[in-house]
Amino acid sequence: MTQFTQRTVSPFRYDIVGSFLRPQELKDARAKFAKGKISQADLTKVEDKCIVDLIHKEEAVGLKAVTDGEFRRSWWHLDFFWGLQGTKHVQLKHGYFFHDEETRNDSVQLTGKVSGENHPFVNYFKFVRDHISDGTQVKQTIPAPAQFLEEFLRPENQANVQQFYPNQTDLDHDVAHAYHQVIEDLYAAGCRTLQLDDCTWGISVNNFANLKKKDPNANTSQLEALQRRFLKVNNEAIADLPDDLVVNTHVCRGNYNSTWAAAGGYGPVADTLLAHENVNAFYLEYDSDRAGGFEPLAKVPDDKYVVVGLVTSKSGELEDKQTIIDRLKEATKYHSLDKLCLSPQCGFASTEEGNILTEEQQWNKLKFIKEIAEEVWG
Repeated sequence: MTQFTQRTVSPFRYDIVGSFLRPQELKDARAKFAKGKISQADLTKVEDKCIVDLIHKEEAVGLKAVTDGEFRRSWWHLDFFWGLQGTKHVQLKHGYFFHDEETRNDSVQLTGKVSGENHPFVNYFKFVRDHISDGTQVKQTIPAPAQFLEEFLRPENQANVQQFYPNQTDLDHDVAHAYHQVIEDLYAAGCRTLQLDDCTWGISVNNFANLKKKDPNANTSQLEALQRRFLKVNNEAIADLPDDLVVNTHVCRGNYNSTWAAAGGYGPVADTLLAHENVNAFYLEYDSDRAGGFEPLAKVPDDKYVVVGLVTSKSGELEDKQTIIDRLKEATKYHSLDKLCLSPQCGFASTEEGNILTEEQQWNKLKFIKEIAEEVWG
């Protein structure tokens, strides 16, 4: 019988991406707060209660590393950006365009130079740290530095960034430095597992696919240069960190109210992201044909892990178990089974709206993933 490496740090054989459906109590409190009917202290009290309940449920389902479900956030990424120094919350003419839906129109703009001191997510981490059981780890999720830069590629934000950063290199350096500061502060608070959530690569493969559809011989040099820029800022942000801090990344094609934003296999980003991003593991979306085949996994260095997101978080219907096992086996043609793990393709609520499934279905998905992982890896 094959002996597999015992996982003691993230990623674990059955794992999560991070966000969970918001309980109705929390949704109601946030709505009241938005209307000025309750105070920030009142809202925080409800958030605290719901997060403690969530931690207990995560531990009960057997998760080794838990999150706060992103319950203090409205968005998976923007709330973090608003917590950086030199930024402000704005609303643009349009939101993000998904397959068949447009999101709310929140965004971020600059008020000055970007820096990372006194980020509120450090205290968010401390709260989870103080409420876990012995033996449970805390996974802190934050959007990748590249995602911050992506927000400023939106046409409506370009004039704003030019006002403070006429030189792109200065912006990239400050963003990497700001992130490094936040990560060091998280580490000082006890964080040993960090996950960079990153849609920029999903956007990139979508852009490659669209360009090639219009013209199979199109020049892709601009898209490739942008990839190198994103890779550089991500790697700079996580350089020179303590050896016992595990940094992983999750790549997504959009997750909003069970819809998606991008399509395309990982091939166009395999030589940058998969081959050269200095993370410990890649959490990769593989729940639909939009993700393409497993061939790009051959570019992942042999010592790194791939968490295969074969179980969708976009619907409550359970997949066929044997199909998932067969697909894991297929992935082993390109990356060792000992270096694979299993998770949902994304979180259950990348924004506070959440995907279209029930909380019971959400937990059943995780039980299902654990069951498969125990069958495959023992």
